[in-house]
Amino acid sequence: MWFLSIGVIFLALKLLEIGPVATWSWWWVLAPLGAAIVWFEGLEKVFGKDKRKIEHAEWEARKKKRVDEQFAQLHGRGKVKPKA
Repeated sequence: MWFLSIGVIFLALKLLEIGPVATWSWWWVLAPLGAAIVWFEGLEKVFGKDKRKIEHAEWEARKKKRVDEQFAQLHGRGKVKPKA
């Protein structure tokens, strides 16, 4: 994520011709974006971060289901009781 943020900042500075980035070659300005592509498409899979994200999402779904079931049991299967 850092590569992407830095790349966007460099790109904005280059296009707006602000600071020393205005004189840099386009290769240096776009290099962080290239590094972000390499990271997200290659290295993230090698280190297993994509699988961890999927496992975390599944765990959150199981947790939400469990909480919903307990809430339904506590409150009469989720039906709203009319006020007396």
